[in-house]
Amino acid sequence: MDDGFDEYVQAGLGRWSRVAYLLTGDHHAAEDLLQNALLKLALSWRKARIDAPDAYLRKILYHEHVSRWRRSHHLRNEHLSERMPEHGTGHDLAADAIRRILLRQALEKLTRKQRAVIVLRYFEDLSEPDAAEALGVSIGTVKSQQSRALARLREVAPELHVLVKEPRGARA
Repeated sequence: MDDGFDEYVQAGLGRWSRVAYLLTGDHHAAEDLLQNALLKLALSWRKARIDAPDAYLRKILYHEHVSRWRRSHHLRNEHLSERMPEHGTGHDLAADAIRRILLRQALEKLTRKQRAVIVLRYFEDLSEPDAAEALGVSIGTVKSQQSRALARLREVAPELHVLVKEPRGARA
């Protein structure tokens, strides 16, 4: 593909791979999800390139993720990665691994819509209106899904307090 598509994909592949993994919790499913989303983006690249390629890809990725859930109507088994991701020097690999495991386990306890909202709002740092646009839902839906997801996480994954700067007892 011409017109900058290859460069766009190469520049953002790591970021979009992480987003897909956070949504699916599985490396193979994340690869499939991202591959399908990139294929759909390629088909509309001329228009996406002019408008906003990140917004196009984000919308495709999240819609594809939710659509897969709607089609399957059942949860699949999660599989651990066979190899650790590479890190630069100076990282505490054990602490990073614990954070990844805690986050993955917590995200598994959410519905796909809740998980999508949490990833959009906290990993991608999108505003509520931008998250709503990416998901094709109202701002109220984003707010309610976010509220339910956070309440569910506080209930079923209290160990997540180690991932936030807020003191554990600060929220009642």
